Amino acid sequence: MKTAILSFFLFCASFSAWAAKPLNVYFIDVEGGQATLFVSPSGESMLVDAGWDGFNGRDAERILQAAKDAGVKEINYLVVTHYHSDHVGGVPQLAAKIKIDHFVDHGPSFEHGERPDALFAAYEQVRQSGDHIVAKPGDKLPLKGIDVEFVTAAGEVISGPLLQPGTSKPRQKAGVLNPTCATAQVRDIDPSENSHSVGMLLTFGKFRMSDLGDLTWNKEIELVCPNNRVGTVDVYLANHHGTYSENGGASGSPQIVQALAPRVAIIDNGAKKGGAPEDLQIIRQAPGLEDIWQLHSSAAAGKDNAPETYIANLANPDEDAQGDRGYWIKLSAESNGKFSITNGRTGEKKDYLPAGHKK
Repeated sequence: MKTAILSFFLFCASFSAWAAKPLNVYFIDVEGGQATLFVSPSGESMLVDAGWDGFNGRDAERILQAAKDAGVKEINYLVVTHYHSDHVGGVPQLAAKIKIDHFVDHGPSFEHGERPDALFAAYEQVRQSGDHIVAKPGDKLPLKGIDVEFVTAAGEVISGPLLQPGTSKPRQKAGVLNPTCATAQVRDIDPSENSHSVGMLLTFGKFRMSDLGDLTWNKEIELVCPNNRVGTVDVYLANHHGTYSENGGASGSPQIVQALAPRVAIIDNGAKKGGAPEDLQIIRQAPGLEDIWQLHSSAAAGKDNAPETYIANLANPDEDAQGDRGYWIKLSAESNGKFSITNGRTGEKKDYLPAGHKK
């Protein structure tokens, strides 16, 4: 009994110490792919995707630079949202330079052919060097210091509303009827890896953030219609890099954006990939939105781009390789819901008060 009580108090002391430290998130520029490094207050790390293969190891080096800045010496959890080249391609190059303890993915690939099979085989070989976890909706990742819950994986979505960590109560607006579902227009069925993306909600105290990989239109609607299963977030990492099209590959539906109602949206786009004006316009209609941040100025978006203050990379690497430095966007969140975002290009930082606080 005494041992159990002592263990409980030690856990409480550890949690209190973690809560006093920030959650740091690096949105790393991999030119229109994804590589997002989370550093928990406990010191454990989670990397979501590893960018492209090729490019002389460019993306692995950019991830390592962020890891060095964060004081991370190994990746505790690598989450591969899906097996497209801009997400899983960089894993072998990265694994050759830094230890990866756990590999998290949705299981077998849903695409086949010479290129998809080669990408999956290269990843699968590297995956053998660590522990393998198959993500399933409703499961949680045992990352100390923050709550990481899978809401989508392998084409499946959570069956009911997310609960507040450690309680039986739904999260804010989770389980509530989504009125925008009445006008939802489904697209062509997308059988690709995108629609099978591993998607997560991350919670640190009162701070909430979504990362749904490249989840596409119909699956977004399934997740938040007729009821919003996820609830609202402070930060929305725009699905599929802010990609928009008139077919099944579209992402960023009004239904998902209105349901999440983010205060801030971050788009991990490239100069010529993602950052579509249609997506930017949909995001700007989110209730309570304060800002949009972009990893790159989008050539397609033109005047619809965010102000330059909120864009990490302004140069088009195809036109000015020297001007594209791969600057990241860094987010630091406190357990009370306050967070800040820093532009790696300029060093300028903007603070955001906890939700509901007056400016």
